[in-house]
Amino acid sequence: MADQKDVCPQCGIRRDEGEIASALLTCPSCAFHYRMEPADRIKYIADEGSFEEFSENVTSKNPIDFLSYEEKLSEAETRTNMKEAVITGTCTIDGKRAVLALMSFNFMGGSMGSVVGEKISRALLKGAAEGLPVIVYATSGGARMQEGVFSLMQMSKTSSAVAVLDKAGVPYFVVLCDPTTGGVTASFAMLADVIMAEPGALIGFAGPRVIEGTIRQSLPEGFQRAEFQLNRGFVDLIVKRGDQKALLSKLIDLHARGPGAR
Repeated sequence: MADQKDVCPQCGIRRDEGEIASALLTCPSCAFHYRMEPADRIKYIADEGSFEEFSENVTSKNPIDFLSYEEKLSEAETRTNMKEAVITGTCTIDGKRAVLALMSFNFMGGSMGSVVGEKISRALLKGAAEGLPVIVYATSGGARMQEGVFSLMQMSKTSSAVAVLDKAGVPYFVVLCDPTTGGVTASFAMLADVIMAEPGALIGFAGPRVIEGTIRQSLPEGFQRAEFQLNRGFVDLIVKRGDQKALLSKLIDLHARGPGAR
């Protein structure tokens, strides 16, 4: 009998790593979307060679002297080859310039600490200053507990940056990936002009087990999954990975400001 790690978690078909990789980390049988790292996303979203990272040298401190926090950051950096849970940069998508921010769940659960909040805010403000549409790929377990209240402050900080972008009349698009929860969901991830989600992504604030324990009731099947949220109006559309670049390109065109627009 095949080990669970050797089969697709959705359809149970034995995994073929080569086929999955060529299908943008989706199951060739049922289109289950595996979690994907920012570097791999950049390859299929941005035009080849167009991505230019910024704010790459912003790194985390230990503002509340949390025990072993520096070690956890070092381990996450080694594991992901990233300095933090988000990468930000500019790129072109079918020749159209945009600001791109991509989160990694592998880096401490994509948790939002001071640096993640700062980098996301800088990306939004850069878009506002240069009139470039901003695209965020969100995935997170929520606030970074090792930074205490400094982490919670990033919710208002990033939300304020979204307001600046909105006031400037610059479009903002978010793709919710599995999972997107906690303070990220409660701030910049749900404030976009168009909110997209990958199929099957878990999207919510608290997790299903926490909610069940609080309300002492069983939750409906598929609760908080992308399809559930789409049916209830929290998500605008669900987009398969292979269709995302073309859709983002079209959205940029549709939201482009005409001559003299403000």
